[in-house]
Amino acid sequence: MAKTAVLIVNLGTPNAPQTGPVRRYLTQFLNDPRVIDLAWIGRKLLVNGIIVPFRAAKSAAEYRKLWTDKGSPLKYITEGLQEKLQTALGEDADVYMAMRYQQPSLKQELEKIRLNNHKKIIVLPLFPQYASSTSGSIMEAVMKQVSKWWAIPELVLMNQYYDHPAMINAYLEIGKQYNHNDYDHVLFSFHGVPNRHVDKVYEMGFCSDRDCAEEVTEESHLCYKATCYDTARNIADGLGIDPERYTVCFQSRLDKNWLEPFADKMVEKLGREGKKKVLVFSPAFVADCLETIVEIGQEYQEIFEELGGEKIQLVESLNEHPAWVKTLETLVRERLY
Repeated sequence: MAKTAVLIVNLGTPNAPQTGPVRRYLTQFLNDPRVIDLAWIGRKLLVNGIIVPFRAAKSAAEYRKLWTDKGSPLKYITEGLQEKLQTALGEDADVYMAMRYQQPSLKQELEKIRLNNHKKIIVLPLFPQYASSTSGSIMEAVMKQVSKWWAIPELVLMNQYYDHPAMINAYLEIGKQYNHNDYDHVLFSFHGVPNRHVDKVYEMGFCSDRDCAEEVTEESHLCYKATCYDTARNIADGLGIDPERYTVCFQSRLDKNWLEPFADKMVEKLGREGKKKVLVFSPAFVADCLETIVEIGQEYQEIFEELGGEKIQLVESLNEHPAWVKTLETLVRERLY
C-alpha cells in the first residue's frame, strides 16, 4: 500500500441511458447549490418541479446517441485513465477514481482511502479551468466527507492547471493531428456557466468590467472566463493559429444570461458567412462525453449543414492519450513530496 492516495474525479454520468437513471442523475447534479446557485426553495422548485420532469426523457434520448457496449464514454474513458495513471505512478501512489454525481461515488471512494490508511491524499478534479460548479463542488464535497473522519491525513486539493505546460502540450499533441489551415475557422468551445458565477469571483463589480478575454491577472486567476481564454490562447499560439482565425465561445447554456459568445450562434454565423469547414476544440472537457460527441459532433453539424456548411470537425478530447497521462503524472509528482 502506497503512502499517498490520488483521487481523480470527473463530473459523472447516468448509470444507463433510460429516463429513470437520467432523472436520478439530473436530480443529484442540478440540486447542487454550486451548480444552480439559487435559494434552497427556489432551486428545489426549479429543478424538481420543472427541469427534471420535462428534461429527463429528452436527455435520455441524447445519451442513447453516445452509449456504447462499454457504457458511457465519460465513465469508461475515466476508468481507462485511472489504470494508465496507476501504471505511470507505479508504487509511488494508489490511484482511485470517483464521479461527483452517481457512481462510483466520492463517498465510497473516500471511504476506501480512509480504510487503507494513506498518509496523504491528492484530489485531482479532471477540470483544467476552475469553476465553482465543477472543481469547487468536488473540493467542497471532499472536505465535507473528510471532515467527519477522526484521523485526517494530509490533504492536497488541486483547483486548476489550465496553463500548465504539460497540459497545453497534451492539447497540442491532439491538435496537431489536424491541419488548421485546411479549415475556414477554428472554434474553442468551452462549457458555459451563468454570468453570475464569474461575477462572484470578484469582491467588487462584474466580470464584464475586466479584460478577462485578454489576460489573467492576480485578481482574475480564479475567473473561469479568464482561464478559458488563456487556455485557448496557449493552444492557438502553440499550433500557430492566428488570432483572427479563431474564436472562443461557450456551449450548453440553460438561458441567455450565460457566458457569451454562444457556440451554437457562432456556428450559425460561420454558416451564414459561407464558411465550409470549421475545426472545433473543446478544452474544458478532458474526456469525450455528451457535450462533445453529441452537442458539437452531431447537433452543431446539423446546424452548420442547414446553413450551407459542410463539416464541423471535432478535435477529440484528451481521453487516454499518453501525453494526458503524462500530464497527470507530472501534476501528481509535483505534489508527492
